[in-house]
Amino acid sequence: MITGDGELAEGSNWEAALAAAHYGLDNLVIINDKNNLQLAGPTREIMNTDPLADKWRAFGMEVSECQGNDMASVVSVIEGLKQEGKPNVIIANTTKGAGISFIQGRPEWHHRVPKGEEIALALEELKDE
Repeated sequence: MITGDGELAEGSNWEAALAAAHYGLDNLVIINDKNNLQLAGPTREIMNTDPLADKWRAFGMEVSECQGNDMASVVSVIEGLKQEGKPNVIIANTTKGAGISFIQGRPEWHHRVPKGEEIALALEELKDE
């Protein structure tokens, strides 16, 4: 399952985490995209969820972290997960829009879609990644 750090301000996420740990769902893997941004700005200003790893652990999860914009890092963590009676959470530390200069780290792109020349520029920049 994939979730974002911004949506963790909603209680239903934590209710589900509590239930998953209670029932020992060790086949559940949550990838938490932690880009520190949500719709209207930085998560630390809107609803700070840090220290995030400590919160997941308090809810009974096994927690790992990786660099979410680096697929080798993500795969390495996934391959090392253990099924020992509790769910796994991978906190994928990311940069929103990584690799695209006019999108990277900008919260307004949470709801915007590139158009026309923006698409061409984004694709060109990603070729270099």
